[in-house]
Amino acid sequence: MRLSLPPGLFPRLLLGFLAGTLVGLPAPAPLSAYLAQVTQDGEPRPEPTPLPGGAFPGAYPGPSPWAFPVDPEMAPRPEVRAVRTSEPIVIDGRMDEEAWATAVPVGHFVQGVPDLGMPATQPTVVRILYDDTHLYLGVVNYDSDMDRLMIAGLEHDFNPGSGDLFAVSIDPFLDRRNSFLFFVNPGGAIRDEQTFNDSRNVSVAWEGPIRAEVLHTDSAWVVEMAIPFSTLRFDPNRPIQDWGINFLRRVRRSNESSYWSPLSRREVIHRMSRAGTMTGLEGIQAGRNLTVKPFVLAASSRGRAVPDEVAGNRYDAGVDLKYGITPGLTMDLTYRTDFAQAELDQEQVNLTRFSLFFPERREFFIENSGVFQFGDQNERNYRMGSSLRDFTLFHSRRIGLTPGGQPIPILGGGRVTGRTGDFEVGVLNMQTESLDGLPAENFTVARVKRNVFGNSDVGVLVVNRQGTGDLGDGSYNRSWGADANLRLLGNLVITSYLAGTDGSEAGSSGLAWRAGAAWRDRFWNASTFVRRVDEDFDPGVGFVRRRDALHRYATVGVHHQPEGSWLQELAPYVEVDYISNLGGLLETRIVSGGLDLSVRSGESVTLTASDRFERLGSPFAIASGVVLQPGDYEFRNAVVALQSSSSRSLTGQVQVGYGEFWSGTRTSLSSRASWRPRYDLFTEVSVERNQVDLPEGAFEADVARAALRYAWSTKLSGSAFLQYNRQTDQWVTNVRWNYRHAPMSDVFLIFTQRQGSGIDGPQERSVALKVTRLVGF
Repeated sequence: MRLSLPPGLFPRLLLGFLAGTLVGLPAPAPLSAYLAQVTQDGEPRPEPTPLPGGAFPGAYPGPSPWAFPVDPEMAPRPEVRAVRTSEPIVIDGRMDEEAWATAVPVGHFVQGVPDLGMPATQPTVVRILYDDTHLYLGVVNYDSDMDRLMIAGLEHDFNPGSGDLFAVSIDPFLDRRNSFLFFVNPGGAIRDEQTFNDSRNVSVAWEGPIRAEVLHTDSAWVVEMAIPFSTLRFDPNRPIQDWGINFLRRVRRSNESSYWSPLSRREVIHRMSRAGTMTGLEGIQAGRNLTVKPFVLAASSRGRAVPDEVAGNRYDAGVDLKYGITPGLTMDLTYRTDFAQAELDQEQVNLTRFSLFFPERREFFIENSGVFQFGDQNERNYRMGSSLRDFTLFHSRRIGLTPGGQPIPILGGGRVTGRTGDFEVGVLNMQTESLDGLPAENFTVARVKRNVFGNSDVGVLVVNRQGTGDLGDGSYNRSWGADANLRLLGNLVITSYLAGTDGSEAGSSGLAWRAGAAWRDRFWNASTFVRRVDEDFDPGVGFVRRRDALHRYATVGVHHQPEGSWLQELAPYVEVDYISNLGGLLETRIVSGGLDLSVRSGESVTLTASDRFERLGSPFAIASGVVLQPGDYEFRNAVVALQSSSSRSLTGQVQVGYGEFWSGTRTSLSSRASWRPRYDLFTEVSVERNQVDLPEGAFEADVARAALRYAWSTKLSGSAFLQYNRQTDQWVTNVRWNYRHAPMSDVFLIFTQRQGSGIDGPQERSVALKVTRLVGF
């Protein structure tokens, strides 16, 4: 006798069990008590003591150098001097070594938000020391109400937008373009990133073996941080090092972000062209910069959608190696590459006749991905009408994944990235194995960019996809492109590219090009572009949303930022998209207008209305059993979106839309609620609902998601995610435990299940245990 369970019951029971377990946990100790008990290494923490020389808590770095309000565009670059020490620095948050009294204190941060150019309401004092191997930061974050600190979690790579924090962005080459970025929150959690192209690209997967400890007093939270020089790329041949640097202090309850080197409201800490300068570093070396990270894996996979080659129990081992070839170039090698711990894709609703774009989520490919980007890149703070979701010549997700997202085994590969002189370079080569009738393939990507005119660049990209092995049969696909991104006069951006493809399959040889310009100043925001994509343009390792298309776009808007008002910004705009096929026949026209309104407390409202024309040249199956016939369609709709401030423990977002849709109507609702009742627990629920009524048929397209995260400490955390997609009638469950047993070394336990509404068992059910260990030389 076989027992049949209702569809989706197992994942719901599992998530309910986890929720009940976490709700039943005893209330945590106050954060100050937690921090007083242990360090990140689990050792007892000593009692805090004042710093020598009166450096803490009372000393503040003299009178302010600024005349308020400060204009970030006119402000001179501040400087800070790092002081060499021979005294060992113990990273415990106490800052009680004598050397700290010799360090030069800097502070007087300037608000970017909410009161642009005004003094920070909560003082921050930073001191910098160094020795032969490390850069040390001692930071006193004063706070007049320590009980109202907001902690965005204890896990590594916490969400930096949801709580109080201190951050430092370091540019060792002083090129005013690239940086290493480190965040620390009052709970002692660390987040590290690598940034490129003056804040335009960020690698969130990059990690550095830094150490940071936090200590709380009645009036401040203190950060003590050690950054190994071997983690940072710099030129040791310069006897005296001047580096770019900036500091950020965020006070979440008042929606305040303040900077040591002033920035405007829409700029971010890794906008290195506006960073200050750190002097005083002498006689330092980067070291060998060689790390080896082996892993072992035990996994079991079952299900109707699991290929026979990977079904059942399997045991594997592999290794990743990172080596600094030169001060500016880093080589990464990987063997038996595994991504068991990668986050799952978010389920999406598709009501268009074009493919969906799914972002890369695998750590190896995310790291240094900014080097290889080529396509419709958005410029930060500019409304430009397109993104990499429309056109990208290289999308690493095409490596090691089937079109349906099923992993393909990767034998190994290598990557070299970095800079030499005025050139930024990247070379990637990966080899996959055959799977379920798919041939083994080799992928090669080469990217070179040259910095010109200070903050502009020109470059080329070449991509090759080659079938190998018995099933390869000589198949190939090649792409090439040249691009230019010119940033002139401080406000003008001119972008262009020309790309081509060629392949062994018929209909894979074509061209694509784009030319555009954008302007943004203190009041106006305008841009325009023209993009053409041939019908046979086929980048085998890229993504193109629409072929056989000539796309023309224009927008103009203003962003008024009244001083001394409850309004933060008022930004109305209009934009037009006009897309025809290459025969000149209009296929899509969208005329829309909107209003973005944000207030000082962090809430925002967005209103949009659009008039849309679509021409169908062939039948379009918009849903199962619902087919739209060829013809012309014109429809209008309006959307209202409300976003609450992230300065509260309970936050949310609601978006409601209604209007004509093809031959009928559509009502849409998108909502999200996030709740962090305490520093170690986070929950989130979101729903996207679409009710479509057409003469051809009515249907619903919905996605629901639930997430739960709990951190026992900065080293041990767990999470559970549940998703349901009505379009595909699929439940997706993912549960993960992560124990960081040493810097950049983890133990992962992951459970994943995909369950349809049938009773024949799950499409996929897998359990994986993965252990990694970083060894440095």
